[in-house]
Amino acid sequence: MKRIHFTSILAVVLLLSFSLHAQENLSFGQNKEIISPEIHTDNSVTFRLMAPTANDVSVTGDFLAPGEEAKMTKDADGVWSYTTHPLPSELYTYVFNVDGLQMNDPNNVYYRRDVASTLNVLLVGGGQADLYKVNSVPHGTITKRWYQSPGNNMARRITIYTPPRYEENNSSYPVLYLLHGMGGDEEAWMTLGRASQIADNLIAEGKTKPMIIVMPNGNVAQEAAPGESSLGFYKPEFRLPHTMDGKYEETFGEIIRFVDSQYRTIPEKEGRAIAGLSMGGFHTLHISRYYPDTFDYMGLFSAAIMPNETVKSKVYENIDKTLAAQNSNGYALYWIAIGKEDFLYQANIDFRKKLDEMDFPYIYRESEGGHTWRNWRIYLSEFLPMLFNKK
Repeated sequence: MKRIHFTSILAVVLLLSFSLHAQENLSFGQNKEIISPEIHTDNSVTFRLMAPTANDVSVTGDFLAPGEEAKMTKDADGVWSYTTHPLPSELYTYVFNVDGLQMNDPNNVYYRRDVASTLNVLLVGGGQADLYKVNSVPHGTITKRWYQSPGNNMARRITIYTPPRYEENNSSYPVLYLLHGMGGDEEAWMTLGRASQIADNLIAEGKTKPMIIVMPNGNVAQEAAPGESSLGFYKPEFRLPHTMDGKYEETFGEIIRFVDSQYRTIPEKEGRAIAGLSMGGFHTLHISRYYPDTFDYMGLFSAAIMPNETVKSKVYENIDKTLAAQNSNGYALYWIAIGKEDFLYQANIDFRKKLDEMDFPYIYRESEGGHTWRNWRIYLSEFLPMLFNKK
């Protein structure tokens, strides 16, 4: 008679239990498979939600006009649905509204955090958004590093992209410092901006030189993104202490020194670029003139321009004088991009007027739309090919 070991029986029981539990999770709350979102061949999208007892369900997202909601209709099985018109190729975010309560799509496991909100995402290909896909091309490496910041009296986390095959050679690479906006952190350009996918795809197409991309946390009051620091899990805030008060610009040299010491960089002006969106554009403007002979390429994406009048910092003294010094030292590219509907549009017009009066050369890119990630992803995809091509 064969002996059956207790440990073998226990393993089988645990395996069956896990399998049943997993299957319960897959079908929880619904009697049939629901596909949502479903992207059709004409690039229209159908959203679906099982909510048989709900009275009013709608979907809202950046495929609609700002503030607009699309009413969904309920079928006999209690499934609400809405189908869009064919959509342009883009990475979209959306949420449902069920009887006044905002909720994510339970059938879509793909979502992104933006400050304190989580939004589902979907990607419609066949155009611009093909750059945002993970395609069958050589891929760079993403690392989350910690560096010591004596100026902020803490260790801080930073995201760094190294290009394909960086680990396989001894070459030195130029560096782009890519800065996020207010409410963002060192994860924003990766999750919302698709920076690594854009870089991988443009490098594979031969349109962009291989480069290191450094994405710091622009909130000097933070060690790292929410949930990634010693503070644990807390609700993220939009505006933090020391926001745009000069402290980040003062201590930015620590980041450059860390990167140059840890990576095979080209540690000269010709090998450095800096760009950012909104608050990151503000930081780009002021870091590049505060260190006027450090960067050869600057990109201001929907940038905030001038500091608040109540802010007192040596960083914001003699702005015109330091801009003049930056101009005198020379640079390869100063690129300004903004949407026509952006709330910072007039501030950028005023800044360009200042530059014109100073004979400060720049390239201006005006787009449709406003203060959105849709624009910033496009700006990045246009900015990268212009970098490090100085003859």
